Amino acid sequence: MEHTIPIIAIVGRPNVGKSSLFNRLVGRRIAIESEIAGTTRDRLYRQCEINGLTTVLVDTGGLEYGKKENIEADIETQVHLAVEEADLILFMVDAKAGLTVSDYGAASMLRKSQKKIIFIANKTDSGEADANLPEMGKLGFGEPLEISAYHREGIDNLLDETETKLKAMGFIKQPHEETMSESTSICFLGKPNVGKSSLINALLGKTKVIVSAIPGTTRDAIDTEITWKEKKFNLIDTAGLRRRGKIERGLEKLSSFRSIEAIDRCDIACLIIDYKEGIRKQDQHIASYILEAGKGLLIVVNKTDLMENRAEDETRTINVLRRRFEFLPWAPAIFVSALKKTNIEKILDLSSQIHAERFLQLDNDELQGFMKETTYKHLPPHVGNRLPRFFSLKQTGVNPPTFDYTVNYPMAIHFSYKRYLHNELRARWPFTGTAIKINFKQKLRNKP
Repeated sequence: MEHTIPIIAIVGRPNVGKSSLFNRLVGRRIAIESEIAGTTRDRLYRQCEINGLTTVLVDTGGLEYGKKENIEADIETQVHLAVEEADLILFMVDAKAGLTVSDYGAASMLRKSQKKIIFIANKTDSGEADANLPEMGKLGFGEPLEISAYHREGIDNLLDETETKLKAMGFIKQPHEETMSESTSICFLGKPNVGKSSLINALLGKTKVIVSAIPGTTRDAIDTEITWKEKKFNLIDTAGLRRRGKIERGLEKLSSFRSIEAIDRCDIACLIIDYKEGIRKQDQHIASYILEAGKGLLIVVNKTDLMENRAEDETRTINVLRRRFEFLPWAPAIFVSALKKTNIEKILDLSSQIHAERFLQLDNDELQGFMKETTYKHLPPHVGNRLPRFFSLKQTGVNPPTFDYTVNYPMAIHFSYKRYLHNELRARWPFTGTAIKINFKQKLRNKP
């Protein structure tokens, strides 16, 4: 045993309830649950507690034997990789539907893996399950542990059995360590098929998420940890985001929600641009999501291996970027090729720098002097018979850097003057790669 935190993989054919069990054990809805077979395509990783034991739980794509075309073969490869790295397998079948050829195929594969296995029959709360349960022993794993992931029936028994097996393998309870502050979460965003998964795989040096020419291959947000130059990073791959009006109902809409949630929990958002396709409206909409969330932002132009004249093409692209993203002059842009693995390490280096900028704490006395200088240099305009007066400027938060101006009439400040103050603040302290927030608060009158 080379690690102290056990890895548990949930394996089975499509639509047996793997994602429902994953969400139940993790404690919140992470994996997409759907009646559509094959909804989960990649491996999803989440840390969770099993009766006090810290574990890493892995949800996998469904195994369909007999289908070996395009993405089905990729999914099977992902499941094999998950089984290979797991310490314990939760092998799930559907008691309501009964056994299928894919169940027998999955059972055969798992026997050959020689991994520790807990055999689970899901959906045992249905009337059809009673007739199908006797045949489950044919798979060679004995009688299954009966559960209903949806209704949480039998989950406590599963937790107890899992704890018993893990302890027998030598895993013990570890003291909880807070590691979030030590790690930078980087979310990879962009239109479908711009190379988000390819970039993560290039950074990892191995195939961790499915890469396919079929747009929309990634549906869930997938977390993967990496260490670079003794710094920890959490890389989050996401489904391709389209414009709000173009998002279809159902599965694609839910996938988009996953991507938006990934923005909320990341530190840095990498907006991936396809050099060949150029910048589209969708890219601007995705950037607006990131800006609204107040996150760090790095623009990554991928597929530079397709450039004919590197210097000229980069200059032209930068000019287009600055026009299309004129509301993001502070966001750095880099050029990479996931295919050739060129310049990809700069994503991590710049993300580390941006993360530091997000926690920059300025001196309040220096800010007070800055406020007087800027407001005297360019006085705020009158609004009606009211003249805004500024009393103080303080930094009230980090991640993102947040500043509060105290004024007499906040509503009387024209939007153009707010923009002036924002630009002046960035001119003095660039805060490269991160959004900042500026609030205008009314000075409270002294009570008599």
